[in-house]
Amino acid sequence: MLTQQDIIDFCDQYDYDIRQSGNGRWIDQKCAADVVTIIADCIYNYALENPDTTFTTPDIWHYEYAVQNVEEIFKKPGVESDAAKNEYDKFFQQPMEMLANAQVLIKSKQGKRNFYRVGNMSVLEYIALRERNALNFLKIYIEKVLRDSGLFSYFETFFETQNPETYFSVKQAFSDFTIRYTKINGVVECNRIFIKVLNPLAYFANSCGTERGRISNQVITYDMLMYNQNNFRDIYAKKPKGVTRKEYAAEHPVEVNDAYYHYQSAKAKRFLRLFNDQNRNGRTEHIETAHMNDRAIHMHHIFPEAVYPEICYYLENIIALTPTQHLNYAHPNGHTQEVDDQYQHLLLLSKADRIYENLTDAATEKIYEFSNFLFVLNVGFDNDDVLDIADMDFGAVVNAINVHYAV
Repeated sequence: MLTQQDIIDFCDQYDYDIRQSGNGRWIDQKCAADVVTIIADCIYNYALENPDTTFTTPDIWHYEYAVQNVEEIFKKPGVESDAAKNEYDKFFQQPMEMLANAQVLIKSKQGKRNFYRVGNMSVLEYIALRERNALNFLKIYIEKVLRDSGLFSYFETFFETQNPETYFSVKQAFSDFTIRYTKINGVVECNRIFIKVLNPLAYFANSCGTERGRISNQVITYDMLMYNQNNFRDIYAKKPKGVTRKEYAAEHPVEVNDAYYHYQSAKAKRFLRLFNDQNRNGRTEHIETAHMNDRAIHMHHIFPEAVYPEICYYLENIIALTPTQHLNYAHPNGHTQEVDDQYQHLLLLSKADRIYENLTDAATEKIYEFSNFLFVLNVGFDNDDVLDIADMDFGAVVNAINVHYAV
């Protein structure tokens, strides 16, 4: 599994100067992180089944894996419906064009048709693994394109001084540049693409970005970058203290896209297993002497997916266990619908240790966020007080876990 530095090194191999390529579709409206990661995932799986073959956009959208996931997750029309062609053309082709410009895919033309093949399978897999990876890739790629094209200084100025004047300046510079050097000749089209350029960078800069054609009133948050996703953190943020999660959900029902959460959960488990294999030699994350030599091949939801779908894809809620730990201890007698509370207590303490190790080890790729762990505990315990714990105060986290199970 690649790291962010590997992605930087990959992009550094190429000159993405738009003044030379003239490619105005180096990024586009559908290139949100959640769309990019699922398109990359579809291509990755297609390429595994069809190695060393070229493919078109329709080949991918008619691919069974894509049909099963994209229709259900993004509520798209069926691939055979009359509405499908135009919708799927954009939804699949725009991310594929972006990946081709980045050289993750290699593009060629036969007549008027675009054909693609995988240029770098490892980078494609990195993007396919999870939304966060896709977002990391987008940030690195966008910044490299802007630097190579001589545009990045306008963005730097905006991030350093956030006001309507610097916002207008960077927006105008991007539009003028795009119209001058590409076939895109409309300001409206430039502005649509500008959103996908500025906001990922703004998120990583913890700054304002663009919203409804103006500088945003708040810093850009993760959910604002997504194409189609409920943000339970925002929903629960409006919940008054003292009102339980179940009570609030009953009064403020939210349509839960089960397909989306199941898909993301499966990918999160796959990602954690790869990370644990590569960085911890596949050892269990819950250290017990009797199982130190057993492989941790089971990825277990500490708070069950069926009960807590909103946190099922958080790595902070998944722990790598041995089969015995998973099926004999976490789920007594292998009954996966049951959870042993005492063992759940111990698993949360161990997960806190693993998160602390990851966030404080300078040599290891950071895969966790402390705030995510607080949100997992907030939902799992239905206790808003844990959200008040100061950043990186693991002592307070351990205390909160112990207090919960002492009741």
